Amino acid sequence: MSPTAADAMIAPDLQVSDHISIDRALDVLRGSHSQYVLIRDDAGRCAGIITLDQLTAHAPKPWYAENTRVRDIAHDRGPFAHPGMLASEAAAAMRERSLTILPVVDEDGFAVGILTTARLQALLGTPPEDTDRP
Repeated sequence: MSPTAADAMIAPDLQVSDHISIDRALDVLRGSHSQYVLIRDDAGRCAGIITLDQLTAHAPKPWYAENTRVRDIAHDRGPFAHPGMLASEAAAAMRERSLTILPVVDEDGFAVGILTTARLQALLGTPPEDTDRP
């Protein structure tokens, strides 16, 4: 049987509301030493994912970071993977969209996991793409 997204995903431990300001989301990420955080909407469904790099780009503008919500800046909003999706399909979707992380959601849109390129490469036995480049 082919491996699925569920076989490669890790728990979606870090989540914030889409109402949180950029500066607060930065505080959460820095405090947790994480590179990304899931964003959830008012109903608790996965609304996307944002990285530390994406948030840090707004840090030099404190007035903007304090007053702008994460839902109002560019971040990955889907489509997301599902637990039963083949791991190879998820890896292809991530490559196509140049993503290194991708939420995994259930049929109701709630986050159940996170896929990373490293986890998918380990599961599928594929070498990291960047090591082949000069």
